[in-house]
Amino acid sequence: MTMYFEQTGKMNTQTTLDLAYHRAKDLGIDEMVVASTTGETALEAKKIFKDFHITVVTYHCGFRKPFETIMTPDMRNTLENNGMNVVSATHALSGVERSLAKKYQGVYPVLLIADVLRLFGQGTKVAVEIAIMAADAGMLSGNDIVSIGGSGKGADAAIILKPANQSDLFDMRIREIVCKPRIF
Repeated sequence: MTMYFEQTGKMNTQTTLDLAYHRAKDLGIDEMVVASTTGETALEAKKIFKDFHITVVTYHCGFRKPFETIMTPDMRNTLENNGMNVVSATHALSGVERSLAKKYQGVYPVLLIADVLRLFGQGTKVAVEIAIMAADAGMLSGNDIVSIGGSGKGADAAIILKPANQSDLFDMRIREIVCKPRIF
């Protein structure tokens, strides 16, 4: 059964993590991907997903300022020392197309895919996107995973999916929506 939150945001993080963990356990899933800008959401996830293979996906270097990372090296080390893999990568559903759209205007297929996924909410789009990024980084087995995203800070969306690489995007299967904001 899907849980719907009445608003987006960090206040849903604990419930999102708990629901995702229990659903993944029910399904025999032991891999999870979580979006985390600073690493705080990833640390919260580790408290619950202790026996899971965890991949943390964060912004690429230069996302906010050229040649600067948002997640500190100390936090990245902390996450890795706690057994998590950390992927810092260009957004799978924007990347270079975003720069083309800014400069030349127009409609671009990957940005269109991202906007369609946002019809389900920002956190749901993020959960799909980070699964692609983790797959492209070689962090996933190809088995079903639980993927957790958010709408700015914290986590407010969790989905069960069969991951795929960017080059095989349409082989991805969103099996279940565990939780997401109803109002966004």
